[in-house]
Amino acid sequence: MKNKILQSLTGTVMLLALFTTVGCKKYTEVEPVSQYSIAQAFSDVSNATTALVGVYDELQGDNGYGIRINMYYPYDSDEGIVSGNIDNGRRGVGRYQLLLTNSEIRNPFVQLYRGVEKANLCIEQIPLMPQYTNGSAIEQAQLKRLHGEALTLRAQFLFQLMLNWGDVPAPFIPAYKQKELFIPKSNRDSIYDVLIADLAVAKDLLPWRTDAGPRNEKITKGVAKALRARMALHRGGYSLRSNAIMERRADFLTYYNIAKQECEELMARRDQHTLNPNYEDIWRKVTSFTYDPQGEIIFEVGAGGGNGNSDSRMGNYDGPNLNNASRYGAGGGGIVMLPNYFYAFDSVDTRRDVTLTHYQVNSSNNLKSQRRLGELNTGKYRRDWRVPLLPGTVLNVGYNWSMIRFSDVLLMYAEAVNEINGSPTPEAVAAFEEVRKRGYRGNTGMIGTTPLDKAGFFNAIVNERFLEFGHEGIRKYDLLRWNLLTTKLAETRAQIQQIRDRVAPYTYVPQYIYWRNNGEEIQYYAGVGAPANAQPFWEPTQVPSPTTGWTRVDWAQHLTTASAIDGKPLWQGIASFFTPGKSELFPFDQGTISSYQGKLKQNPNY
Repeated sequence: MKNKILQSLTGTVMLLALFTTVGCKKYTEVEPVSQYSIAQAFSDVSNATTALVGVYDELQGDNGYGIRINMYYPYDSDEGIVSGNIDNGRRGVGRYQLLLTNSEIRNPFVQLYRGVEKANLCIEQIPLMPQYTNGSAIEQAQLKRLHGEALTLRAQFLFQLMLNWGDVPAPFIPAYKQKELFIPKSNRDSIYDVLIADLAVAKDLLPWRTDAGPRNEKITKGVAKALRARMALHRGGYSLRSNAIMERRADFLTYYNIAKQECEELMARRDQHTLNPNYEDIWRKVTSFTYDPQGEIIFEVGAGGGNGNSDSRMGNYDGPNLNNASRYGAGGGGIVMLPNYFYAFDSVDTRRDVTLTHYQVNSSNNLKSQRRLGELNTGKYRRDWRVPLLPGTVLNVGYNWSMIRFSDVLLMYAEAVNEINGSPTPEAVAAFEEVRKRGYRGNTGMIGTTPLDKAGFFNAIVNERFLEFGHEGIRKYDLLRWNLLTTKLAETRAQIQQIRDRVAPYTYVPQYIYWRNNGEEIQYYAGVGAPANAQPFWEPTQVPSPTTGWTRVDWAQHLTTASAIDGKPLWQGIASFFTPGKSELFPFDQGTISSYQGKLKQNPNY
């Protein structure tokens, strides 16, 4: 939930929106309709803080990291897809049929630029305040922190724009100072370089987490460092260029070194951020609004207020299907996690049953029932974990979105070292295995042997990030920066067919599963003498004798009969309109293209 400062929006921040629709110089000379002038808005620390809250606000809501950017844009991928048949909305985004009239493209685009504009005003005005250089020590520290937060927020807004649109217009001054608002696109390399430099400044202005308060909704030194590392890896990675070719620049190792340095500095401060030893506990804390003393989630987007402008839809749109309005409320099922992803996890990997759910809750009682293999859903933000419970049909559940975690820092470090050195060092292996061992908690002896050659270790990193960050809005963008999205989509389609046919390497997958309720929970039949909590997902079908009291559900069999997407089998519908050399980027929507009157070049092949 949003903390108190994120609930304290006042009229001050309204002036920040005045300059986002200016068309030419004469409009900037009109007396603002807001009750505050710029000078008043930045007259003291309190007002400047309120202005900055307005910047944070553009992260939130339905058009931010409340549903669209974090739960529409990252799909379809090799981990999951948007559910249902194609439309000119979220499913069009997921299937990569990106029409220029799709409002799911335009609305987040506009909100991200609104965030850039508000951040620009804070970045300009806060250092001009007399208190910034001549105030008390407390005032100077507070304003420098606000300045660092604004720089980091602007970096995040522009970073998200580049992830989805590539080269974009990049205003770095407030609109009221721009002679021409409809500026041309900038090369993303130059934008990245400005933002990476900004974050180097920001991290020195910001306090560490323990000096900033207990919540993770405010930007701290750790956030700037982690974001700088993430952006550096994307700057050093592949992306679709104007020639419709995925390319990586020759100087990519410069940016891998930046990522390595930032990760090393974060790893040296385990008093600030470290791994939660229990993977499930990370998400139990998120869904119960509980403080995490480990600080594994380095930054999370605050949500609250019960509306589409400031709250989130996690637990309503995603998560398991819940149909018990009196106890849990209704919702879930908006994202389908794929069979190949389920079987990417080892049977003892504790992350699987956190990241994926294979149950639903019935409407007539509180009993869970088993889903079929092509109907799996997400699990990290499940509504039935919410404490306190929120029954009814409430859309906004109040969950914060996890933007970046410490496990990402460890894996980014391992990846960067491997690329720079040409093979993993013992320190890189240790960072990689720390994440993996946490996933295998209780069975760490089963993590396998870590490859020590460059290609083998890179492939292990690709797989570990697959397992670690399911449904965190990361996978598709990782695959893009590695130039692996086309390859992994093809592999996914082939793997699902192999699972359907139960051929190597999936000969162990059962065709059917037998289950019954044990109280509200599901008990599986896993063979004679199997423990009551045993699961049957890694062995051929086990049939109880007698079958009385057990329910049979299709498992691999479901993939032989299901027409899951647009009347097609599941594997055919995934990313069905994906076109290499085009679909790696979104198009600019028709309204934006029209407003630029020919000055904005469309992305390749749209």
